[in-house]
Amino acid sequence: QVQFVESGGGLVQPGGSLRLSCAASGIDFNTTSMGWYRQAPGKQREVVAIIFKSGKPHVKDFAKGRFSISRDNAKNTVDLQMNTLKPEDTAVYYCNVVDAPYRPWGQGTQVTVSS
Repeated sequence: QVQFVESGGGLVQPGGSLRLSCAASGIDFNTTSMGWYRQAPGKQREVVAIIFKSGKPHVKDFAKGRFSISRDNAKNTVDLQMNTLKPEDTAVYYCNVVDAPYRPWGQGTQVTVSS
């Protein structure tokens, strides 16, 4: 059974930092490219960053220079370090595979950036 458990979200002031973590189970993690996604209220889910099974990262333009993605194949985890957070980063953040089809989505972790 595939499961993703996201954690690390919270309320942070603009300019602050958070580190999100995703624990994956039920997949061959070492051979799977993983991604972080987010969905803001009233908006479609979008890709934030992906990390290929090779370990090569790719961060979307809106997050470049602020966010970084990493993975630990020994722990089956993928992390998202978010710095210099902005109010527009407020969303529920999820992890999932990169290559279709997506696996069942976890509950996500809420990130709220507000003063």
